[in-house]
Parts: sequence; structure tokens; C-alpha cells
Amino acid sequence: MTTLKLLLEVAFRNLFKSWVNLIIGGIIFFATFLVVTGGALLDSIDSSMSRSIIGSLAGHLQVYSDKSKEELALFGGMGGEADVSALDSFTPIKAALEKHPNVQTVVPMGSNGALISSGNTVDLTLARLRDLYRENVDAGETPERRARIDSLKAHVRRLGMLLQADIQKSQALLRAEARDPAEAEALERVQTDAFWADFDRDPFASLEFLENRLAPQAADGDLLYIRYVGTDLESFQKSFDRMQIVDGQAVPPGKRGMLLSKFFYEESLKLKTARRLDLLKEAREAQRLISEDPQMQRWVSENRTQMRELLFQLDPIKAQQATERLQRVLGSQETDLSKLLSTFLDVNDGNFDARYEQFYAQLVPLLELYRIRLGDTLTITAFTRTGYVQNVNVPIYGTYQFNGLEKSPLAGSVNLMDLVSFRELYGYLTEEKRAEIAQLQQKSGVAAVKREEAEEALFGEEAPSTLVAEATPGLINENEQIQSTGAALRKEDLLKRVYSKKEVEDGMVLSAAIILKDPSKLDDTLAELQQSQALKDAKLRVVSWQKAVGLIGQFVLLMKMVLWGIIVILFVVVLAIINNAVMMATLQRVREVGTMRAIGAQRTFILSMILLETVVLGLVFGGAGAALGSGLISYLGQVGIPAVSEELYFFFSGPRLLPFLSPGNFITAFLLVVGVSLFSTLYPAFLATRVSPVTAMQTDE
Repeated sequence: MTTLKLLLEVAFRNLFKSWVNLIIGGIIFFATFLVVTGGALLDSIDSSMSRSIIGSLAGHLQVYSDKSKEELALFGGMGGEADVSALDSFTPIKAALEKHPNVQTVVPMGSNGALISSGNTVDLTLARLRDLYRENVDAGETPERRARIDSLKAHVRRLGMLLQADIQKSQALLRAEARDPAEAEALERVQTDAFWADFDRDPFASLEFLENRLAPQAADGDLLYIRYVGTDLESFQKSFDRMQIVDGQAVPPGKRGMLLSKFFYEESLKLKTARRLDLLKEAREAQRLISEDPQMQRWVSENRTQMRELLFQLDPIKAQQATERLQRVLGSQETDLSKLLSTFLDVNDGNFDARYEQFYAQLVPLLELYRIRLGDTLTITAFTRTGYVQNVNVPIYGTYQFNGLEKSPLAGSVNLMDLVSFRELYGYLTEEKRAEIAQLQQKSGVAAVKREEAEEALFGEEAPSTLVAEATPGLINENEQIQSTGAALRKEDLLKRVYSKKEVEDGMVLSAAIILKDPSKLDDTLAELQQSQALKDAKLRVVSWQKAVGLIGQFVLLMKMVLWGIIVILFVVVLAIINNAVMMATLQRVREVGTMRAIGAQRTFILSMILLETVVLGLVFGGAGAALGSGLISYLGQVGIPAVSEELYFFFSGPRLLPFLSPGNFITAFLLVVGVSLFSTLYPAFLATRVSPVTAMQTDE
């Protein structure tokens, strides 16, 4: 203990005695600061991203077919949806997984994508007009309904005029070739008094003409890619506690329906002028100025010049109301609605807040704010896995979001659909179709024949002579209605049907999310499930959330590899610098070391002295670096690091990352610093022990 005390006194005495020590200390200080702050930030991002992925879609674990050609990628892969084999029934999978004591619940899933049309303004107006005429047929005409019909008819006529003016303008600017005569004739006919005078004689024929000849000429509709996940919506909402219904309501249990992502709803289906105003408001809340921000200036310019969508929505009555309201707001006598809108939407930092409120208070009540409204039935057209096109009507019940991920494009790209509709779009043979096919086979007398036996059945000696006749109208009465389960299901309104829990779970899924009771045992549970004989027999593959999301899950791992690569390079440089610095310091202390040896100091004492000096140097400067790093992380943990882009919302699990420190950050930093310091000091310390007293006494200072 006396020797140790003496060595410590010498080490602290020499701590700031040499400028070489200050260089070594500075290097150790910076290296420790980097390891502590970098490790803490990456651990925090890893934790935040895991919360985003686990809480939004993946769960703690995912299970899917081992026959799949590609690995599961819940947020989509580089080339679209991953090629994952279907699992015929979810029920046995759920039963097998829930036997594990750490499995809390299992949620069925399947993802796909399709293109949908949000409809152009003419389409939407004609659809409303058709609904009014149908109400007249069902309930009789009323004065209120007649007034609405006349207003919409005038609006359609005005749309024809606007379309013709736009087409003429574009032809003059672009010097386009002459238009299709049929299109020009349709536009001219829509503007004649005779067409509208005869409209009510056969309104549905007139509407069909407008839908086929006028609506296709309007180019303001959008063809959108919609990504959807089929799931048990009730189970999904209970299992993923970050999910929140924003608008509308949840899909009733057992009903067909869809919940659109609030992010997708706002970005893709909202009136573009309104969406750009929303973006301007968000940018201003982030302390950005229109006068200094080119992107904000572009949004303002687009709103001023792209008013076609607004003008198309306003029928004559609403157009007059909009004109009067804008005149009051602007204090103008201008009667041209286009000019009034352009002036109104020419916002700046001084008038934006007032104009934003006036837009929503004065103009939005006259407009359809969203292309697809909650309560509408959306027709989704998708290619099935076998290559044919399938159409499914799905009611839109509401919008949802994951708390903390409201602005994340990754989390916001997923729309939720009931499993029955998903299976139909996927091309899976549902029970309704299976029953209908069975009834058709029974009525037609068709027998199932194996592919390899088809030629013998058709042309062999035992082929029945009535084989072809069995499919003739003489044997099948085309007017006879099949009284069967298939016919009943075809007649039934499938959108009103309530499916039982058994019907939902007995069908096909592509994967399933596993929610654990104790997430801290994730690795152990994963290993146990992967070794489960029941899952092996079922040809199931179990993966962690990090692997289930594809490339996104490897983001933090990649960042850690980059950080550790930088640290390795840094410490190799540090090792070389410390080694040279200690070598120089040792050479400067040859006389001192020789004197100590002359008065009886052993070589082990000299070796311990130099090594302990390095350890003290590392602890002092490393501690200072760790203290500064922990102070910075503590400060950032209180104020947060803002997500400067929408993508970072997902990785930060919200608008701000709140970093935290763990004991591992300190332990790793000190082990690295002290270890590298000692290793780089070993050779100079060994040289110091070889100095003889005679040589040291003969050396000049």
C-alpha cells in the first residue's frame, strides 16, 4: 500500500508537468467523449426505432412460411412486395404459437398494393347527380332535391365550358395537334340548350353519355398507389397500443371495411391547395419564413397558379358565394373568381395566419376537401398472385395513426383492411367462391379430372358420348336460378355481412405478428420458437422485428458498424500517437529513471510507475470526456433532438429524439481508453526498465 501510494503521488505530480501528457490527455478526452455520445445516440435511436416498428406493425416477432422465395419485408422491399408464400389457415398457427408461455397474442397479417383512382371533379359531380336521380326514383321528387339537381346540372355545364377553355389554351401554348373530333363534339353538345332541355327525359342515358364522353377529358383525377395490410382489425387495435382512430370510427367487428392512414389521407387525397397551406403552416410553426425559404415560396406560387381544382368544384351558386366572400375578405370589387383566388392565395409572412383561417372558414365549406370521403365505398383493383385482375368494394370507416409517428411516411404508408377483403384481392379462394363453384359443378355435371388424365378422359375409348353435350344449353337451363348456398351468397350484400371470428381466423394469411408478455426475453423466446418441432413441421419461419422489416431494420446496425469503424481507426491512430508521445516522455526522463534505479528502485517499480501514470492520465482526461459527453446527452435528453425530416420521425419514434445514457456506454468508453493507453505504453515502459544507473548518470540533460 505504501508503494502504491507513492506511485500515485508520482503519477499525479507528473500529470500536468509535461506538454506531452497534455497531448495524450487531449486525445483520450476526445476519444472518450466520442464513444460515450456516439454510443448513447445510437442506442437511443435503436430503442426509438424498435418502439416504432414493434408498436406500428411488426410486433416483437413475425412468423411466415418457410417456403417463401424471399424474406419478409413488412414495409416493402426494393422491388415492391416481398414474394412470401401464403399460409392456408391462421387458426393452427395461432394455436401453436400461443402454447409458448411468453406469447401474449398473435395477429394475422398480409400486405399488398394496388392502384386506385380518386376520381376527377367531373366524375364526382356526376356521381352525386346520379345519386339524386336514384333518390327521385325511390322516394319521389321533392323541391329541395330538384334544386340540388338543377344546381349540379348547371355545374356540369360550367365544367364543360372550363374544360373547353383549358383545352384551347393548352393547344395554343403547346401547339398541339388537332383534338379527337368526338371529344370536341361532346364538349360542344354539353354546352347546347337542347342537351339540357332533354336531360330529364332520360337522365340515366344522359349521365352515361357524360361519364363516357365528358369525364375522361378532365385530367384532374389522380391514379394513386395504395399499400394495404389485411388483418383482424379488432385484434390489431387491441395489440398495437400506439394505434389511434383519428376520424370516423373503427370497422365494426366482423364487417368488411378499411381504415386509411391519416398521413396517406392528408398527403394523397386532400385538396392540393389546402394541403399546401397546411404545409406552409407547419413550416411557419418550425420558425421558417416564406420570404427566406424557396420551398415555401414554391408552395405559394403553385397555389396561385394551380386553381383549376378549386374552380372545377364550384357550381354556379357556390362560385357566386365564393366570389362574394373573397370580395369581403380582400375589400375588392373584382368579379373574376380566378383573379380573386390568385390574390387571396398570394400569402406572405404578414398575412398568412389570417388567410389560412379565412380559407378554412370561408372557402372550405363550399368545397369537397377530400377526394374520398369517410363513409364512401372504395373500389380497389389489384392483380392477384395468379395474374388476373380482381375488384373489391371496401367501405372507408375512418382514418388512423400511430401516436408519435403522425408525420412518418414509413408508418403512414400502411392502410388497414379486413382480412376477408384482403384474401379476395389476393386471389385466395374464399368460402363464398368455393361454395358457388361446388354448386356450379353439381348443376353442370362437370367432373374434376387430373391434368395427366385429361387426354384419356376426353379422347379415350371410355370417354362418354355426352361429354360435350353436358355443357349445352339443352341440358342447363340458363333461365333457371340456382337455389344453393352460392346463389344465396351472391345475392347477399357482402358489405353488410358480419363474419364470425372463426371465419376470419380460419382463412389464409401471409404472416403473423407475435406480441410478447415480457419483451426483455425476446431473444430467448425467438430461439425457443425457432427450435419448436411443431413450427418446424408446419414449415414456419420465425424472425425478430428487426429482420422482419427488411433493410429498415438494419439501419441502426449499419450506423453502429460505421461508428465502430470510425472508433477503430481513431484508436489505431491514438495508439500510435500515445506510443510515440510516451516514448518521447520516457527519453526525456532517462536521467530521472537512472537516478531512481541508482538509489534502489527495482525495474518492476519503474514499470508500474509509467503504466500507472498512463492509467491516471486516462482516468482523469477520460473521466472529463465522459462527464462532458454525459452532460451533453443529459441536456439533449431534456430538450430533445428535433426530427428535421419526415423520415426521421420514424427513426426517432416521434418529433424529437430523447437520448439516454446507459452504464454500458461508460464501461465501454473506459475499457477502450484505458486498454489502448496501457497497450501503447507497454513498450516505452519496458525500455525505461532497461536504463542502467551508469548510463543515466552519464547522460546530459
